[in-house]
Amino acid sequence: MKSIITIIALAAIIAPLSASACSTCGCTPAKAHSHEKATGDIVDVAVAAGSFNTLVAAVKAAGLVDVLKGDGPFTVFAPTDAAFAALPEGTVASLLKPENKDTLVAILTYHVVPAKVMAADVKTMAAPTVNGQTAGIVVEDGKVTIEGANVVATDVIASNGVIHVIDKVIMPTM
Repeated sequence: MKSIITIIALAAIIAPLSASACSTCGCTPAKAHSHEKATGDIVDVAVAAGSFNTLVAAVKAAGLVDVLKGDGPFTVFAPTDAAFAALPEGTVASLLKPENKDTLVAILTYHVVPAKVMAADVKTMAAPTVNGQTAGIVVEDGKVTIEGANVVATDVIASNGVIHVIDKVIMPTM
């Protein structure tokens, strides 16, 4: 199904690395990324990073693991565990329930762009997501946001795409 194939790619339209340390590997613009070489697919890289436990649990609950382990390419705008923790109390637990799977899939696929987009290629635009909606990406004063979420780390390479780390869970129109 085309929508399933498209599920993971919206996340790759991201900004250049900020001056702060990368939350994934601790590198800075003055020090090359230690994660520049692909060490696995999107799911494997997210698991290994250790800061995407909630995202990985949500991907499993939504039945999207096999998709994200697929050929891709995908760009995933990956919210950190802290981003999920900032949601209203009970939101994550509710979304992980089987009866809310469709809503969870819609939210997760809104974080994916069906292409590999590196930070150097980012621009202000309405980016098509795997869930069929577009997400607004803004590049301003050297900073990138997607639907109000700050891109805090970029170009986390996977064998089937790239992850850009964001500080907020973005929500599609429901």
